[in-house]
Amino acid sequence: MAENDQRKSDPAEDDFATLFAASEAKGTRHRKEFAVGDLVRGSVIAIGQGSAFVAIGGKGEATIDLAEFRDPTTGAVSLVVGDQLEATVVDDGSESGTIVLRRTLGRGGHIPAELEQAMAHRIPIEGLVTGENKGGFDVQIGGVRAFCPGSQIDKRRPGERVPASEYIGQRFLFRVSKIDSGGRNVVVSRRDLLEEEAAAKAAETWKKLQVGVTVQGTVTNIRDFGAFVDLGGVEGLIHVSELGYSRVGHPSEVLQVGQHVEARVLKIEQAPTGRRQVGLSMKALAADPWSTIQERFPAGTSASGTVRRVEAFGAFIEIAPGLEGLAHVSKLSLDRRLSHARQAVSIGDQVEVTILGVDLEKRRISLSMIERARQNRDAAAAEELAEEQAAMAKTNQRRSLATFADLLPKK
Repeated sequence: MAENDQRKSDPAEDDFATLFAASEAKGTRHRKEFAVGDLVRGSVIAIGQGSAFVAIGGKGEATIDLAEFRDPTTGAVSLVVGDQLEATVVDDGSESGTIVLRRTLGRGGHIPAELEQAMAHRIPIEGLVTGENKGGFDVQIGGVRAFCPGSQIDKRRPGERVPASEYIGQRFLFRVSKIDSGGRNVVVSRRDLLEEEAAAKAAETWKKLQVGVTVQGTVTNIRDFGAFVDLGGVEGLIHVSELGYSRVGHPSEVLQVGQHVEARVLKIEQAPTGRRQVGLSMKALAADPWSTIQERFPAGTSASGTVRRVEAFGAFIEIAPGLEGLAHVSKLSLDRRLSHARQAVSIGDQVEVTILGVDLEKRRISLSMIERARQNRDAAAAEELAEEQAAMAKTNQRRSLATFADLLPKK
């Protein structure tokens, strides 16, 4: 028997060939159900040498190039039978005889044709940002140099500026928006894709958002009045007053861009522009310091605090995160009468205070800076009096002894 006859065939190859042949047989029936540019989902049912066979629901079968799943360094293919994938129809069967899928254009060798196809059917195409130029960025798509305007490289707020180094050397998906001069002038946009992705995420996020639920997100922007958080295509605002129980001068004291946070939805309102606004609170998830204040700071307790605000009538002093009390101007100095609290303290001063009382209902704390001074003064006065009395007692004792000694010779 010949050597070729002795070879055993690869079962995977046989299965793939069988499936492919079956697909060809019924391809005419399913082909018309799909159009170039359609986004479809399917399951990998076989893997061959150069392509995979994908079942597109119950409507048909298609192929996809394995190069899209091959690691350029190791050559390993990150795709196995049973994987679910989402891809775009680039051939409905009219050219190759079967439905062909691509996850991303721009990786093949027919770049000019792919660019035209990508623009006509709004199919994402992959490009490498190679540099910055006047007004935007250079993007290399295969052997074609494209231009991406600066406003289209990302989804940013007006006035936000991201360093060019954040993009140069990175591979992104783009949408072809313009091809002129026989393909020599190509304009692409990344923002379009990001906005579409955000819109899809937003639709899912809005289904879950309601007042009272706890959500997670990423800080995207920090302003004087609060921090914006991306909840998944929907942006919420944590006002500076809702960052916590502690007094916060600026949100950057607590948060930074890119930080992951957890918050509670306080409100969902319709803005005059028609957009829905989401109000968030980190404070609502924190323990209320007032719930344990009577155990921690009963009347007469001494505490260290920081002066947070100074007014004519007194100073507001924070004795613990979220716990701020008022020391009246008459309780700031023991030795002199003050016309303004700033004559005794300044913002940021570390001071020792005594808790005079707590009004839990009104959430007010009365403080004093003179109680300890009064105690120290009274203690010093008592000590001085004791010393004087001791000295006087010794003097009286000496006098008594001297008188007794004078009487002895007379006797």
